[in-house]
Amino acid sequence: MMRDRQRWGGGVILSIFLLGFQLLTLAAQFTVAELMSAFADNTYGTVSFTEKKYISILDLPVESSGELLFVPPARLEKRTLKPKAETLVLDGDALTIERQAQKHTLQLKDYPEMAAMIVGIRATLAGDREALEQVYHLDLEGSRDRWTLMLTPLAARVAFVLARIRIDGTRNEVRTVEIVLADGDRSVMSVSKSAAP
Repeated sequence: MMRDRQRWGGGVILSIFLLGFQLLTLAAQFTVAELMSAFADNTYGTVSFTEKKYISILDLPVESSGELLFVPPARLEKRTLKPKAETLVLDGDALTIERQAQKHTLQLKDYPEMAAMIVGIRATLAGDREALEQVYHLDLEGSRDRWTLMLTPLAARVAFVLARIRIDGTRNEVRTVEIVLADGDRSVMSVSKSAAP
């Protein structure tokens, strides 16, 4: 009888401890709302990037590097410096591509799958949860200091081309962006703050 009471008492104490631990974990959980708020309050500048594209028909990844600039809420510039100069400027719904003194402008409404990829990145940087949730299911894991945001397309038409976007970061900074296409090809972009001049 005494042993039963001791076991029962030990079980109650363990249950209370586990419940307290679960409540503490839930209270400390980093939420999508907190992440979006951190991005919305961010002050952006130019960052450096390196990108590797893994394409099934190539033995080695295609590597490039350059600079990124985001001007909230809708301007995103990607200036590739190596191996060849190329500038992509997304301003609102217009994407301008400049390469070898040639310039082309596309309207995103004419390319919904490309638009979805751009929304995934731009809306995340802007902290625009509503825009993200119109296109993606959001899944956030980790803590404020080290998090992963997984974006999975809602529309079958987009999912036919794009499997997912995975964004890893710390606090209000993006560290890597991985875009995985439905055919298995993918790109991984690593981002770091530009060195002060």
